[in-house]
Amino acid sequence: MLAIGLMSGTSRDGIDAALIDTDGEGSSVGVAFHAMSYAEGFRLRLAEACQRAMTMDRPGFEPLIRAVEEELTELHVEAVSDLLARSGHVTQDIAVIGFHGHTVAHRPEWRWTWQIGDGSALAGAFGIPVVGDLRSADVAAGGQGAPLLPVYHRALAHGLSKPVAILNLGGVANITAIASSGEITAFDTGMASGLIDNWMQTHSDRSFDENGATAAKGKVDEARLARMLSDPWFALAPPKSIDREAFTIEAVQGLDLEDGAATLTAFSAAAVAHGLAHLPERPARIYAAGGGRHNVTLMQMLAARTGAEVHAVDELGWDGDALEAQGFAYMAVRHLRNLPISFPGTTGAPQPMTGGILFEPA
Repeated sequence: MLAIGLMSGTSRDGIDAALIDTDGEGSSVGVAFHAMSYAEGFRLRLAEACQRAMTMDRPGFEPLIRAVEEELTELHVEAVSDLLARSGHVTQDIAVIGFHGHTVAHRPEWRWTWQIGDGSALAGAFGIPVVGDLRSADVAAGGQGAPLLPVYHRALAHGLSKPVAILNLGGVANITAIASSGEITAFDTGMASGLIDNWMQTHSDRSFDENGATAAKGKVDEARLARMLSDPWFALAPPKSIDREAFTIEAVQGLDLEDGAATLTAFSAAAVAHGLAHLPERPARIYAAGGGRHNVTLMQMLAARTGAEVHAVDELGWDGDALEAQGFAYMAVRHLRNLPISFPGTTGAPQPMTGGILFEPA
């Protein structure tokens, strides 16, 4: 069936919308993709909503967060409209929309996670069923609620030689490792582009370090890097996940622009290297997806610090920009077919679980 997937990720840069043709199992073909950037004003309001949500002991809408959710939903309606126009398809062709929403706070240690976005309003806008709130059931059952993409990575990677790893580099990084036996281990490794973006936005007139050019001119402060990596979270065995707000740029304050960017980029790469120690079988090849794969300096540091071959997933014929949105379309189809999207080896769920809530159009 044709399914749309929508992702507003931890990089807070915009919405990825993907259309795929899939059976929710071994078959998935990309049909169309559209990336819609957020305006600067909304990006700042979204960041403030995330910061406020992380101060709460349970989800609770306040005026700012409610207003941001309404605006976020309207932007997703726009993204779907644009995707349909670009693809040549009409709403009647689409079986389901997988709607991730935007994570404003992720607290699996308290058994809750919070993705804002009105699934009912989105379903009503197009007359298409929407599957949303894909993480909460897993977290309520004791899982981490993340990462969810491994089920899609597994479907795409069935023909690759093993062991192999798929690394998603958004604001936060997560890895899916597939052993020679087919066993899957997946978890968040730490930051990817999140802190680098924060640094560039705070200390320059740029929103991100394009191609890693700023970091390439800097020198890594190894002492500060070691202090950052001493955080007890890195020693925890998977399953584990982390919120983008768990780390800040405070650790590199006082460095110049280039050295700060270099140190934060090394922090992302070194965290992945630490994560490999938790795997039952070390992968010789890592394929990277997400916006972070465009950061040449980050990719070089990943290869140097992991000792693995690091490639972009595009070399496999996959669309590294669309992959995450495609995954949520795939998961929405699995929800309709009552198939699991999270597993003990990926999120730490007690058993394979079918997540999400179905919003039928009125």
